[in-house]
Amino acid sequence: MAKRRRKLSKDYESEIAKSLKEVELILAKINDIRDDDIREEYVIAFQSVKLKIAYVNTNYKNIGYDENSDTLLLLYKEAMKKFSNEYEI
Repeated sequence: MAKRRRKLSKDYESEIAKSLKEVELILAKINDIRDDDIREEYVIAFQSVKLKIAYVNTNYKNIGYDENSDTLLLLYKEAMKKFSNEYEI
């Protein structure tokens, strides 16, 4: 049986790339925190955001753009917004 081609979206790809860079920047800022206890608290709080964008990226690479893609990206953005509101970086 032939494998289905995955549907791609340039806009969605650029949104993922932008989000990955944003996560990388925040992780760098978190790693620059000198107080171990505070840094650990930030790392734990940011873990859910990091996992969400990793899932979005993996899902896009494996499946492509589908009906769940926008929802997954929205969940990531909401998690990022919540983190940004609760923690000052």
